[in-house]
Parts: sequence; structure tokens; C-alpha cells
Amino acid sequence: MESWTREQWENSKGDFPESVFYLYTPMCGTCAVASKMMDVIAAMKPDLPIGKADLNYIEDLAVDYEIESVPCLLVQKDGEVVHKIYAFHSIPHLLEIIG
Repeated sequence: MESWTREQWENSKGDFPESVFYLYTPMCGTCAVASKMMDVIAAMKPDLPIGKADLNYIEDLAVDYEIESVPCLLVQKDGEVVHKIYAFHSIPHLLEIIG
């Protein structure tokens, strides 16, 4: 999972039929657990474009996408955000949503 800018996220929506963008903040304990889960998902789905970003550095995205809290996972299909996930229950749960 590589760090993305907002521009890279927006480009992924046009370049790939599916991609996900993991948003976190470094002082968030729940984000630390979610980050480990996302690392596992990235290893299990190597062909899925997955980016991550510290939301503190892309605040405009939080406003534009109405991000309510972190961690947050944006899932896009065919250029549209189809899921905005805040509860990272389990790896199987996330895989079911991501597809």
C-alpha cells in the first residue's frame, strides 16, 4: 500500500475500474489496527490499487467527501465512490465489501 495524494486518488478513479483509498491519522489508535488490516488486504489483493493518506494533509478531501471520522476507507467502482467504510470489523468483512 503506497501513500497517495488526492490527485493520485482522483486519477485512480479514472484509470482503474476499482480502487480503494485508506484515510487515517497517525495519533488514532483504531487507525493503527485498521492499517494492519489494510496491509493484509493489500497482500491478498496485489492487483487492486490501494492508496493511503494521512487525512491531516488533505483536509479538502475530508470536506468534499464528507468524511466523518477516521479510519475511513473509500471504495470506488467505475469512477464512483460506492462505499465509505468507518467500521473495520474484520479482514473477511472488508474483503466482502471490496469484492
